[in-house]
Amino acid sequence: MSGASFAQRLTVTGTLPRLRSRNGSAVRIGFLLPRSGPEKIWGQPGLDGASLWSDWINERGGLMIGGRRHPVEILSHDTASGPEATLRAAQEMVETHGACLVLTLGGNEVGPAIDYLMSRRILTTTLLPTDLSPDRPYLIAPAEVHPLFNVTGVAHLATEYPGAKIALCSQNDLMGLPSLACYRAACAVAGLPVVEEVLYEEGAAAEGIVARMVASEADILCWCSSTPPMVRALTLAAFAQGFGGQILSCTGDGYRQLVAETSADFMARFTFQFPDFDDPALADLAFFFRRPQQFFENYNSRFPESWSAVSWEYASVLDLWHQAVERVETTSPVSVLAAMKRGRQMPHAFGPARWWGDAVFGIDNALVGNWPVVRLQDGHARIVAFASVIDWLDAHETVLANELSRFGQLWHQRIAVRPPLQDREGRAGGSPPPAG
Repeated sequence: MSGASFAQRLTVTGTLPRLRSRNGSAVRIGFLLPRSGPEKIWGQPGLDGASLWSDWINERGGLMIGGRRHPVEILSHDTASGPEATLRAAQEMVETHGACLVLTLGGNEVGPAIDYLMSRRILTTTLLPTDLSPDRPYLIAPAEVHPLFNVTGVAHLATEYPGAKIALCSQNDLMGLPSLACYRAACAVAGLPVVEEVLYEEGAAAEGIVARMVASEADILCWCSSTPPMVRALTLAAFAQGFGGQILSCTGDGYRQLVAETSADFMARFTFQFPDFDDPALADLAFFFRRPQQFFENYNSRFPESWSAVSWEYASVLDLWHQAVERVETTSPVSVLAAMKRGRQMPHAFGPARWWGDAVFGIDNALVGNWPVVRLQDGHARIVAFASVIDWLDAHETVLANELSRFGQLWHQRIAVRPPLQDREGRAGGSPPPAG
C-alpha cells in the first residue's frame, strides 16, 4: 500500500486507477456541527470543506475498500437545535443510517451525543481536545488541538519583544476558559507579564473591554480565542482607541475586511494561528492534500468570501481517517482507530505529529505536532514560523495543567460535573466499553 493517501493521489494526479470492481454500499459519515446561530462560523465552513473532499472521492468512483468502490454520503445535523435533538440525530445516524464516523465541533451541545457514540464504539472527532477523557476512548482530536497551539504565537512574540507586558481577554465559555488558561501558561513560560485579564460574557461591549486593556499600558493585547465577530469588534476598538502595540489572536478570519476598515500598517501588528492555504510556506510541505493551494482555490471558487480557520479541518480529519481505512481495508471504527494510533505517531496537517494528552485529558487522543504562526504582510496572511507544540508540552505540561486546573478544565474536573448518559428511554446508561 502506498504511503500517500487517496486524496493526496487525487490532488497530485487528478486520476483514479481504473479497477475492475463492483460498487459497494454507501459509506455514511455524520457531522454534528452548528449551522445556524452565533456558532455557525465554527461549523458551516468546515462542512463546506468536507463536501469538497467527498465530491473529489465520489467523482472518481468512491472510496476503495477491499476491492470495491463505495460512495460517500454526508449526514449533517445542526447542533444549534440543542443537546437533546443532537443526541436523537446521532442515534439516527448510527442506528438507521449506519454511520461509521461522526465529526463534531465539540462542546456542551454535543456532549450527550458523544457519550452515546462512545457507548456504540463509534469513532468520533472533536475540534476541542478539552472534550477528551478516559471514558471517551473513541473520541479523538486529530486536526485542531485548540487551544494548545496558541502557545506558539506567544513564544514567537516573546522572541521579538522579550518582557513585553500583555493583557488578555476571553469569553467565559468552554472555548474561552481553556484558551485563557493556555495563554496564561504560555505567557508565564515566555516571561511576558500579564498586566490585565478580562473575562467577559456573551454580548459584552468590545469598547469597554479594550479600554480596560489599553489602560493597563500593555504592549500586547491578546483576544485569546474570541469568536470572529468579537475579534473584529475588539480589533476595531483597539484601532479607534489609538493602540500602537501588538495584537495577538487565535484566529484572524475576515482579516481583509479589517485591513480595509483600519490600515495595512495597523494590521501588520496582528499575529494569529491560521494561514491561508495559498501560503508559499505550505507549497512543499508533505501533508494531507499535497496541494493545499489547489484546495484553497477550489474552496474559494465554490464558497467565495467564506474561508475561515475551520474550512480545511474536517477535510483533514477525513483524509487521515481514509488513510487508516485504506490500511485496514474496513471502516470498522475499532480497527480504524487502532490503525490511526499505531506507533503513537502519524502525519498531521502541518507535518509529523504524536498522540498526546494523558497529562491533561487523561488519554493520549490528541494528535499534536507543529503549528504555524501567521502575520499580515502587505495585507496578506503569511506564515512567519512553524513551532513545535509537542516540544512545548513536553517541557511545560505541568504549567499548563496548573492553569487548566484553576479554571476547572482538567479532565477529572470536567467529568465530575458531566451528566450521566441517558438511553433512549431516559434511563441512566453505563460507561462505554474499553477501547479495543
